[in-house]
Amino acid sequence: MKKITIAIDGYSSTGKSTVAKQLAEYLDYIYVDTGAMYRAISLYALQSEILSTNKFDKKALLDTLPNIDIAFIKKDIKSKPEMFLNGTNVETEIRTMYVSDFVSSVAAIPEVRRKLVAIQQQMGLEKGIVMDGRDIGTVVFPKAELKIFMNAKAEVRANRRYKELLEKGEDVTYAAILKNVQDRDLMDTTREDSPLVKAQDAIEIDNSEINQEDQFHIILQLTKDRIAGRV
Repeated sequence: MKKITIAIDGYSSTGKSTVAKQLAEYLDYIYVDTGAMYRAISLYALQSEILSTNKFDKKALLDTLPNIDIAFIKKDIKSKPEMFLNGTNVETEIRTMYVSDFVSSVAAIPEVRRKLVAIQQQMGLEKGIVMDGRDIGTVVFPKAELKIFMNAKAEVRANRRYKELLEKGEDVTYAAILKNVQDRDLMDTTREDSPLVKAQDAIEIDNSEINQEDQFHIILQLTKDRIAGRV
């Protein structure tokens, strides 16, 4: 069976990573969460005090960018890849609201995007890959055989994220998460370098009222059609 490249783009908290992981596992494809890569660099900037609520020393980040090593590493053959930053597992830290509040600012920097896009394109040279993010179908893999663009109402996305973080024990409010979602939407769609836009040949899926199981089967059928050359 031939292998294809699957690009999944869309707004924050639309479940891109969830369905991408499901597809990759079903197809035995490589899964890459590009958002985790931007989150890791954001965490580095925060830990290095390059970035905070009151300041962002972009020059300092660019000066240290060549020394930032990020990698997806499996604990063992059965486990899923987790994000490592300069040799340290940061999978848990990068998923916090603390990092979420800053990641769009870091992702807007052209030099950061160029570094990560080059890594992402290298990962997909042999196809058989599912990658999710903001510019996968437009910049990273503009010739991907299947492009999905995911959307949902901001209030629905915020509520999903709120419940997820509460389950993890984080002290958060719905209002703060809704603001974070709306702020990230604005930054992602208006940044000068690789803004979030739907690729012309992408299939848009609004999952405001679709559960995860139904969504998976819809996208799986689209994938099977592309692999078989039916569409």
